[in-house]
Amino acid sequence: MAKPDVIAGLDMGSGRVTCLVGSPEPDSERMRVLGGASIPCRGINGGVVVNIQETKSAVGHALEEAEAAAGVTVSGVFLGVRGTHLQSFNNKGAFPISRTDKEITAEDVHSVVANAKAIPLSSDREILHVVPQSFSIDRQRGVPNPVGMEGSLLEVDVHIVTASSAHLNNVVKAVTQGGFEVQELIYGLLATGEQLVTPEEKELGSLLVDLGGQTLSLAAYSEGSIRYSKEIGIGADFITRDLAVGLKTSMATAERLKIAHGIAHSSLLNGDLEIEFNRVDGRTLDKIKTSTMIQYILPRVEEIFAIVAEDLQNSSYADLISPGGVVLTGGGVQMRGIAAAAEELLGLQTRVGLAHPEQVSGDEKWFSPVYATALGLLAFANSSRWGTGVSRVTARKKPVWLRRLSSVVEDLF
Repeated sequence: MAKPDVIAGLDMGSGRVTCLVGSPEPDSERMRVLGGASIPCRGINGGVVVNIQETKSAVGHALEEAEAAAGVTVSGVFLGVRGTHLQSFNNKGAFPISRTDKEITAEDVHSVVANAKAIPLSSDREILHVVPQSFSIDRQRGVPNPVGMEGSLLEVDVHIVTASSAHLNNVVKAVTQGGFEVQELIYGLLATGEQLVTPEEKELGSLLVDLGGQTLSLAAYSEGSIRYSKEIGIGADFITRDLAVGLKTSMATAERLKIAHGIAHSSLLNGDLEIEFNRVDGRTLDKIKTSTMIQYILPRVEEIFAIVAEDLQNSSYADLISPGGVVLTGGGVQMRGIAAAAEELLGLQTRVGLAHPEQVSGDEKWFSPVYATALGLLAFANSSRWGTGVSRVTARKKPVWLRRLSSVVEDLF
């Protein structure tokens, strides 16, 4: 099937809706980013819709701003989801090759993956992804693509991601009520990993840490594939709240201070700058020194990475990720020193993830960690990928003028 001319990656994040619009470059696997937008949204908490009207409004604004910036009309929406309702585990499947020629076909691969995902689930949950990790033929492990090979028994190891059906339905409803259809839901962490973690890091063993506002997402890679993923209910907004409470100011002001002047590692404290800000009433002026502000920041940073370290130890994947180290991404890594803090507290080499230029291109501002998941969704849409290969083209449900008219009518009645 031909690739769509224009694609939108929509990240339903932790308190934000972020969208990038891109177009595949001719005769290339690379996606060019044409425009984007990132809108605060109080209707989302930790990736879960808590107010569908506010979420619908934010989705509409984000998509329309992204369209305006790109100067195009969106013809496809790839929706990235996150949140602690997502759960994952590994499983195995087997399928006997009974034909006389013993040659493995694509249908056999489909069958063995189907057997691997035939698991009991409660009625309120559904499978979001089944990611093949590796295949085995007649007990010989490490086969990347068994099609065309011969054998009597085909086996597969898979990573399965499940989600709450109700939460998925709510996020889809917020998007469709905003005027867009959703063809496919994608776990944003997996798309981000495909974009930011190199094949060498996946092979050697590495950890992707997506520090969002209200959630912390972990993905451990080894032997070329994802082995572990986890959503944890803590994020960079906890640091912002500590600042807001300590300084008696608003969350918005605390966020601005954190990004502009916050330091996550004491080694970067150079001098003692005095910063002026408004108290929570918006009128009273106050001042704080960076040496004082860091006292509110460091304890929470230490707690966040202590949680990461503890979770890794409990998962038994801590030793596997040592060679490749840690790749950091997400809006929370905008604060200075966060990579240095992670490296010291986790005892692993750490870098901030950057989009691969062979997969995406565009204005530098779209390569900010804030847009990392949306970038991953665009790259996911434009390349060969794990999964069943179902159609991923999406279509506009309403034109811009009709969406705006519908919104006005709904507000009136």
